[in-house]
Amino acid sequence: MSWLFDLHRTQPIAHAVGVLAFVCVPGMAFGSWKFHGIGLGTAGVLFAGILVGHFRRGGGMTDPPALAFASDIAGSDAPTVAYATVYPLTTLLRILSAQVLAIILFR
Repeated sequence: MSWLFDLHRTQPIAHAVGVLAFVCVPGMAFGSWKFHGIGLGTAGVLFAGILVGHFRRGGGMTDPPALAFASDIAGSDAPTVAYATVYPLTTLLRILSAQVLAIILFR
């Protein structure tokens, strides 16, 4: 079982594929849940990635250049924390508003 914990060092490509599978499978399952006919769809993978990235590095280290610049100017991680806090909520609201709009328009 020690090979699994050393995979990121010995086989980085296999480790990346394993992490992607680890994020995609529960993310697709989460995205398939529906509440009153509204579901997240493939965005469930995004939220699973955010959750996994909270505990490890996953995609949490890919800040946009403007965010990296703001963090440098501020001299702290406050802009990054604010971005990470607001981003999941805004993504969820965009998904929900698009689905509600589609339900209203295509009724």
